[in-house]
Amino acid sequence: MQQRIDQLRAVFAKTYGTTANLRISRAPGRVNLIGEHTDYNDGFVLPIAIDRDVLLAFRPNGSRTVNIHSVNFNQSVSFSLDDEAPDPAVQWLRYPFGVAKELQKHGCHVAGIDAAIEGNVPLGGGLSSSAAIEVAFALAFADASGSEFDRLTLAKLCRLAEHNYAGVKCGIMDQYVSLFAEKDKAVFIDCRSLTHELVPFRTDAVKLVVCDTGVRHSLAASQYNIRRAQCEEGAAFFAARIQNVKNLRDLSPADIEVFAAEMESPVLQRCRHVVTENARTLEAVKSLRRKNAHQFGILMSASHDSLKSDYEVTCKELDLMVNLADELKGVFGSRMTGGGFGGCVISLVGVEHVDAFCKAMAKGYEAATGIHPSIYVVAAEQGAQIL
Repeated sequence: MQQRIDQLRAVFAKTYGTTANLRISRAPGRVNLIGEHTDYNDGFVLPIAIDRDVLLAFRPNGSRTVNIHSVNFNQSVSFSLDDEAPDPAVQWLRYPFGVAKELQKHGCHVAGIDAAIEGNVPLGGGLSSSAAIEVAFALAFADASGSEFDRLTLAKLCRLAEHNYAGVKCGIMDQYVSLFAEKDKAVFIDCRSLTHELVPFRTDAVKLVVCDTGVRHSLAASQYNIRRAQCEEGAAFFAARIQNVKNLRDLSPADIEVFAAEMESPVLQRCRHVVTENARTLEAVKSLRRKNAHQFGILMSASHDSLKSDYEVTCKELDLMVNLADELKGVFGSRMTGGGFGGCVISLVGVEHVDAFCKAMAKGYEAATGIHPSIYVVAAEQGAQIL
């Protein structure tokens, strides 16, 4: 990381003339082990932060202007803190702009900054590059403005930035884990109470391997919002029939079966996924505490099957990758991770089989698709910080 920081400092100096009073914020991406599309239903999720992150070099510039140079896009852009909307031609600008606006709505006197940003979280890969950008800027704006925010408030404001300026009605998982994660721990989040428990997750016997399909389907954002609306429709259906039901979090798999004949597709399937996924996540936490990789892997595979059949957010490339992984030695389980319609698959692999797994996955996927996949071995890393 130090090499990346040094390079970022050099870019900042070239762009703005000096590195005096320079600060660095860092925010990681994440992999969700299990609990997909449950967070915006007040459910349970089990993510980790990973060693793929966003680095942001910044300093106050004494103005109402935010200047940003992106290393990844080799692009310099600016906006005024008084602007009503970001430049629509620069898609990634929605995230820092949205964070600045939500902080201001919350009463923070946001200071203009000069900034340079660089990240190695794959864009659109389901590893939450957007939340990493949001959190890195949230820490930077708060620091530059001399404001103190608790991390839960920052997570909520970053989620609002995604809702109001990127147009994705996401849950809070991505921003939450980026801010609260710790090394060698999974973050078991209750998305209703917005509390969490850190569950030990060391990789002495098993490793987590992320395989990126290299596919990004444009319908992901719109379909995400449709799924959320379908879940809300389902929750209203059950709330009218079962006392004390506020949303899908309050249901058991048995409740779904009792009323299944009265429900229409696809709302029935959407509800069934969320309710069973919550149950799988609770069981996965128990398996993790017991260090039972076999049971954890079974739950991962069941999660993917549900995401494929009931929630319908996989795609042929994700399903292919899971099928390839399932045929390899030493694999306990695999599933898509993230919003779906492309992105990444995560596999739990016995440590002695990891090298062979990575080679076989790369070879098999490229032979089937012509795409050479990016493959990463990841571990649970520290959450966001000012370095």
